Amino acid sequence: MSGLMSLGTRAMFANYAALQTTGSNIANAGTEGYSRQQVELSTAGGQYTGAGFFGQGVKIDTVTRAADAFLTREAASSRARAALDETHLEQLTRLEKVFASGEQGIGYAAGQLLNAFVDVANRPQDSSARQVVLARTEELASRFRAAGEQINTLQAGVSQDLRNSVATVNALAQQVAGINQQIAAAFGTGHQPNDLLDQRDRLISEISQHIEVTTIPADDGSLGVFIGGGQRLVLSNSALPLKVLPDEYDPARVRLGIAEAGTDRLVPGDSIRGGSIAGLLKFQNEDLGEARALVGQLATALAGRLNAQQALGLDLRQPPGTGAPLLAVGAPRVLPSGSNARAADGSFLASTIAADGRSVPTVSLAITDVTQLQPSDYELRTDPLNPGQYLLRRLSDGVERSVLPGQEVDGFRVDVGTPAPGPNDRYLLQPVSNAPAGMARVLDDPRGIAAASQVAATVGAENVGTATVGALRTVSSALDPDRSADIAFTDDAGGYSWSLTDAGGTVVASGTGTWSAGSPIALNGFELSLNGVPRSGDTLQVARTAFPAANNGNALSLLDLRDEGMVGRELLSGGALSPGETITSAYARAMADVGVRVQSARGASAISGAVAENAAEALASKTGVNLDEEAARLIQFQQGYQAAAKVLQIAQGVFDTLLSVAGR
Repeated sequence: MSGLMSLGTRAMFANYAALQTTGSNIANAGTEGYSRQQVELSTAGGQYTGAGFFGQGVKIDTVTRAADAFLTREAASSRARAALDETHLEQLTRLEKVFASGEQGIGYAAGQLLNAFVDVANRPQDSSARQVVLARTEELASRFRAAGEQINTLQAGVSQDLRNSVATVNALAQQVAGINQQIAAAFGTGHQPNDLLDQRDRLISEISQHIEVTTIPADDGSLGVFIGGGQRLVLSNSALPLKVLPDEYDPARVRLGIAEAGTDRLVPGDSIRGGSIAGLLKFQNEDLGEARALVGQLATALAGRLNAQQALGLDLRQPPGTGAPLLAVGAPRVLPSGSNARAADGSFLASTIAADGRSVPTVSLAITDVTQLQPSDYELRTDPLNPGQYLLRRLSDGVERSVLPGQEVDGFRVDVGTPAPGPNDRYLLQPVSNAPAGMARVLDDPRGIAAASQVAATVGAENVGTATVGALRTVSSALDPDRSADIAFTDDAGGYSWSLTDAGGTVVASGTGTWSAGSPIALNGFELSLNGVPRSGDTLQVARTAFPAANNGNALSLLDLRDEGMVGRELLSGGALSPGETITSAYARAMADVGVRVQSARGASAISGAVAENAAEALASKTGVNLDEEAARLIQFQQGYQAAAKVLQIAQGVFDTLLSVAGR
């Protein structure tokens, strides 16, 4: 009789456990990260009797959860990639606003400034036209400064977002380590702590949203968590903290590190392939730096050409002088690596001490040709194979070349003082990146606009040809206005002789040439274009401008900057320079470049987001709770419980009958 009672009792316990587990599944159907659980049952085995083996019912082995290690890893990995692309897109969308289009853009302001010289050329004495030039110069400078400030704000935001993400990862990693300890303790019982395992999987999924991880299970049930291609984040019940470290060159930029045994170890940026942290680092290291250099290239090229052309003209001050600069930009910078050799007081060995006590690197750079500057920073280090030479790597494309001190590269010159850098010293060179932040209008007096050319041309009174002065352009700082140029045409085919006479009347140079329609006569730093056709015996003279207030020669040259390829000229293999781009076309190209990046990032984000969603759905279909299925199981186990109760009821009835019979 006890056997029948035992069978019924075990059946009731088994169905009750199944009902309890099913109820828990139904209750957690909407709980994030919950895995469906089920009771594992097995037969209790048979009992031998002379009549054979009789079953002893059922026994409860354990409660398991529906888990799939492969789908769990895929879901976490795809979520990390989606987070990277989403973060990258978000930051690029913010960067796109720096390169505004239409009337709000830098290109429009630059065009407006150069167009303002039309009125100055038409009315050189008009102070209102000159005031318009100054107003538009200020507007252009403010837009460049605003762009520089926006980029700095984006950098500060990236740094703060990285710190927040790192703090979140560290908190999650500590929780994983704590759960590892609890799971390892529970594994000693021989049963899996399903809820703890779900909680750990959820935490690792959350970590993956910030930084991609790989996991390796241990024999005690704990899980090792690694980042960056194998660097330990969590091992057993111990977690190493991530840290945000300053960049080795620029403290405004940051890097990712990990603290271990009292040492901060750098995590290589290219080893982090997923998560919002990877997206932020990618944006900082690639897009933001290149955008800063693009704006700096435009600012330096335009300011440099305007100032250079200003210096070739005459203003309206008394006495007239050569034009003062219109614009100033931030100076080029040399930033030493934080790992460079230092003295005992912390100053860099390869440096000098400035008057204010600062340690100034002995490596310096100077701008030599603003039109050849490229939108990039550079890294300089000693050439180990060629003593006295240095390796200069352009960071935008990785092109590296060996240079000598004082050699000109990409429109700037690298100088090395004493003491020279050590064999392991490195420097970051920024020819243009600092330019927008310091851009400002430095000319306040409208009379200071150098609209007049330093020299003026006159045609001989006895000329018989139709030649007249078309344009006189000052093209070189080598112009000497105290030298007069006398030109006499020797035949009707355009042949001419020329001579340069100094202020004392002495001829200092002479020669011959041939003029043709469309080609200027170039002498003494100027270019003289003619309209009409000269005849033999005709003469021209170019001498110091007598009345600057009525001359517009340099205003026309300033106006010509609209169509000059002043941006991004490159030295070709034959020694010639490429044409370069105008300031407006260069800005349009910069806008297009950022726009392409945004569209590419948007496409990547859409694809990776869809992949992550599919992976999450696949995991949910495998491990999630289906309420219809659970309802069916609930009825099944309810019926099983009722049947087990009926067995007990019958056993009780049989037992009572036996007692009654035995008592008679």
